[in-house]
Amino acid sequence: MDVEANKAKQIINDNNNDCAKVNSNSTIDDSIPHSSLSVDTALPFPLMSPRIIELCKDLFRKWAKLDDSCFSVETVSGGITNLLLKVSVKEESGDNVAVTVRLYGPNTEYVIDRERELQAIKYLSAAGFGAKLLGVFGNGMVQSFINACTLTPLDMRKPKLAAEIAKQLCRFHQVEIPGPKEPQLWVDMFKFFEKASALRFEDPDKQRIYETISFKEVHKEATQLKELTELFSGPVVFAHNDLLSGNLMLNDEQDKLYIIDFEYGSYNYRGFDIGNHFNEYAGYECDYSLYPSKEEQYHFLRHYLQPEKPYEVSEKDLEDLYVEANTFRQGYLRLILIILVISSGGTTNTRSRRRSASPLHSLTYRDLEQYKIVHCLSSMA
Repeated sequence: MDVEANKAKQIINDNNNDCAKVNSNSTIDDSIPHSSLSVDTALPFPLMSPRIIELCKDLFRKWAKLDDSCFSVETVSGGITNLLLKVSVKEESGDNVAVTVRLYGPNTEYVIDRERELQAIKYLSAAGFGAKLLGVFGNGMVQSFINACTLTPLDMRKPKLAAEIAKQLCRFHQVEIPGPKEPQLWVDMFKFFEKASALRFEDPDKQRIYETISFKEVHKEATQLKELTELFSGPVVFAHNDLLSGNLMLNDEQDKLYIIDFEYGSYNYRGFDIGNHFNEYAGYECDYSLYPSKEEQYHFLRHYLQPEKPYEVSEKDLEDLYVEANTFRQGYLRLILIILVISSGGTTNTRSRRRSASPLHSLTYRDLEQYKIVHCLSSMA
């Protein structure tokens, strides 16, 4: 077992269940400590640190009587929808322990199902993915600290790492999470559409841009894309849905790769999860010259389809998954761009919007004709 996993298990075991603040509405195991405390993410760091220490003492009985000087709080880079903090604790035994405190970003509950995330963490953690869940509080969670560095977009295309990511993703997609198995891509997409079509902007310039959008055409395109993706027989799996470089960590000493952060996880199309990962090769700056070549994609797909015998994968299976992944990516990006531009009133200044606004990588007509979908894409051009 990893050192981090041992420490995480010890922290949980050292807590008495009768000291935990149990949230009866939670989907997670009651053995996980709960606290009703929240921490204001708008606080300046010097004021936030004492609140974080108070929170840790409230969650973990063995730390309750430690002096505040035994705690050290620092920010961790990498969070986009969350504020990440590393808390280091010198325990009475003299041992040094570190945990990660995740503070949810304001209003993220509108796009992230936190109960679904907590339930998924339980099963994914048991399967060896991500950090261990140690505690839950009003607006966040505490997890084990992973001693590793996040990857960069350029790291993901290195053949050895690409193969390992593919193997891990294959295993990730095999984890069974209780609950409905309906793919969420189009469910969420049409929810976003409904919200976008009912917006009103105080800024008159944004409102003028908004009023130029034909929601009838957007809905038509969404429906066409949904019909297009239904032509594939690829499996529905529990997907990560956000497999960018920042959600991949590597411990060089142990040569161990971690897939982390499951807040967007849901049952979804296999092709979408793989295609979305390929899209992340472009990085935050949306340099689509970095989008993986067909040869690089084939390398990844071989190790995804048959992790133990990647070079025994048939050309047909490779080609099938290549077309599936790229079509999901192309169609989804095209639609999300429209909806994000609508919902932002024409601005594209956040990371996700910049990423979506870049030129799309196109499949060849030979690829598309194989699946008789050229007419669908042509009608959307």
